Amino acid sequence: MIGAAVVGLGVGEAHAHAYAGDPRTDLRWVHDLDAERARRVADELGARVASSYEEILSDAETSVVSIASFDDAHFEQTIGALESGKHAFVEKPLCRTVDEARTVKRAWEAAGRPALASNLVLRGAPLYVWLREEVSGGALGAPYAFDGDYLYGRLHKITEGWRSEVEDYSVMLGGGIHLVDLMLWLTGQRPARAAASGNRISTDGTAFRYDDFVAATFEFDSGLVGRVTANFGSVHAHRHVVRLFGTDGTFITDDVGARLHTSREPTERPRPIDLAAEPEGKGGLVAGFLDAVEANGDAGTQHELDVVCVCAAADRALAERTIVGVDYA
Repeated sequence: MIGAAVVGLGVGEAHAHAYAGDPRTDLRWVHDLDAERARRVADELGARVASSYEEILSDAETSVVSIASFDDAHFEQTIGALESGKHAFVEKPLCRTVDEARTVKRAWEAAGRPALASNLVLRGAPLYVWLREEVSGGALGAPYAFDGDYLYGRLHKITEGWRSEVEDYSVMLGGGIHLVDLMLWLTGQRPARAAASGNRISTDGTAFRYDDFVAATFEFDSGLVGRVTANFGSVHAHRHVVRLFGTDGTFITDDVGARLHTSREPTERPRPIDLAAEPEGKGGLVAGFLDAVEANGDAGTQHELDVVCVCAAADRALAERTIVGVDYA
């Protein structure tokens, strides 16, 4: 049995249910700043409430830690897990800067490269699993443009609560990262340069101190151009809009649904793709992560670090108001 623990029971509650429902794991601990919530989840799933993160790290029978705390805590908690010999499954973002990514990489390598992954859940959606196979099989030809819009539709979550209190909160790392992840994962490429613009018009007069809308453009050495927006102020239901343009086909998913265009003729209708654009739940990637733990294999850690570095480049370009090179860990 794989001993598991979950720290942070917002999104982390879905992690806890995934571990409790997997026959390979023993959910040993849960921990949350809200003691009542921790007790409720522990009682429901047959786990124990840890009084501190250190209590979890000191348990030799716990080999997997899910980190689902606030964004600014991920880096230090991930380092703690790696230095304690644990595998770590971390909510996005894995960390928040290139320097942090490099430190995580060194700690991961020093620990013998245990399973280390971030919960970028769109990879688990049937629609994007299908699309990745289509792209890799050449169905769209050569990809030349990727557009992704992260429409948050939950403005209160950044004007109230912890996101309004976190220092240097980034909507690109906090939400746009899902589309950046898809851009790299679907194309198999990573960008060389980034530019960005943003504003905080939607949150003017609130407690939120940073740009709530950021539009970033990424240039790849292949010529591919990517555009990703993190739109936290959108008056819209929570949605991910994706357009991937190739020389032989165009994929689009938005409010109308997912479809694949394979002709430029106006009379030819696109092919509808009837696959879910969302995973079944926030714990959908846990099973694959446990596969990597069992096999003592790579859980895609370099890709996870690359995604953070691309988002960090967009934030740096926004701050400096210029095109910047993307530095990788």
